[in-house]
Amino acid sequence: MSAGRNGHVAGQVDDTLPEDVLLDIRGLTKHFPIRRGLLSRTVGQIRAVDGVELQVRARRTIGLVGESGCGKSTLGRCVLRVYPPTSGELLYRRPDGNVVNLAPLREQDLLPYRRQIRMVFQDPFSSLNPRMTLLQIVGEPLKVTKVVPADEIEDRVADLLRRVGLRPEYIRRYPNAFSGGERQRVGIARALALSPRLVVADEAVSALDVSVRAQILNLLKDLQETEDLTYLFISHDLGMVEYMADEVVVMYVGRVVETAPTDELFERPLHPYSEALLSAVPDPDPTAAKRERIILRGEVADPSQVPDGCPFHPRCFYAQDRCRTEPPPLREIIPGRQAACHFADELHLRGIPEAAVSSGR
Repeated sequence: MSAGRNGHVAGQVDDTLPEDVLLDIRGLTKHFPIRRGLLSRTVGQIRAVDGVELQVRARRTIGLVGESGCGKSTLGRCVLRVYPPTSGELLYRRPDGNVVNLAPLREQDLLPYRRQIRMVFQDPFSSLNPRMTLLQIVGEPLKVTKVVPADEIEDRVADLLRRVGLRPEYIRRYPNAFSGGERQRVGIARALALSPRLVVADEAVSALDVSVRAQILNLLKDLQETEDLTYLFISHDLGMVEYMADEVVVMYVGRVVETAPTDELFERPLHPYSEALLSAVPDPDPTAAKRERIILRGEVADPSQVPDGCPFHPRCFYAQDRCRTEPPPLREIIPGRQAACHFADELHLRGIPEAAVSSGR
């Protein structure tokens, strides 16, 4: 971590965040250029993330939901700085309490923060090198950063395997000897190797069998308690988000359209898009009256040609003339809840009855 002669850390800003906020995302955008022709001229932009505002509170789980193509995975990669943001700020509270903006930092200045912000990948089969043993896979971050003496790495890896529910005797086996759920446990152990503070879990259980998903979700919740972890949990499955998350952030075409505590969102959504997503959640009670499914018209808007006005208006059953011309700001509708809809305080949208939500836990 580089610092000037006065001890000022690269990226450090004079900004006071609430004490419980670990990461404050302000006006974050990530645009990918569209290039065509022999000279690869830029002819447009894909607005994968477009002005996201979001606070991640320490030791809590933020569920990030939306259809495929809404930008949630790109946002996660921007938080990790796999993708450099086009604009905006990523204000991160360091362990010493100072705040640093990760967005403009150079690669060498990002190294200490890469230890503190880690990722659990979606596919446990392709995210593990088949030619490396568990000792090499989980121990690689320890070896590269030299946070553990070389002669202690094996003991450290064995301890990490125990913590994720794997036997330390497996340490010299290769990934092909394990099931999908066991491989994902290896990926979690690798993410925990450097004692991170924030973990981005990008569809961490979507590639697993249904019978295994609950085991991994319970493991993540247990580790959050024992390791003081903060999660950015990215998923298209609202059922899993309801189980894991304290707060839910709904994205559509690169923008946040609603934020709310999980129980409140499920009981009463404020944005029509959230209502449609909730209508697709299966009811765990087979004897309950069947809920009416909301079938949205068309497809998710093209992020390179976002419609004028509200991006959701071509698919919205409540759209009015104002929605076609005026983009709705993300605003607080009731205390602790925000929505980007002109009529959020007038609509009475359907959620999931409390009894159904509780029985699905």
